[in-house]
Amino acid sequence: MKQLLTVRQFSAAFPAFSQGALRSLIFLAESKKTSRGEMPGNGFAPAIRRIGRRVYIDPDAFFKCVDAINSVTDAEVRHG
Repeated sequence: MKQLLTVRQFSAAFPAFSQGALRSLIFLAESKKTSRGEMPGNGFAPAIRRIGRRVYIDPDAFFKCVDAINSVTDAEVRHG
């Protein structure tokens, strides 16, 4: 069974991520259509679960997203 944590629980379990930082990641997780076109998401959508108005974070999926984003960033830095 997957473990899902609220923003407050996740922040308490992993203090490196403040509640404000997590809420920002959640807000920017999915692609959005704007007047300037589509704004891509930040890559964290697979870790976010919404049930009604509640928002939950899957810690395993969250850290997989962190690793995936860091591996892309590392590759860009290496290859310019």
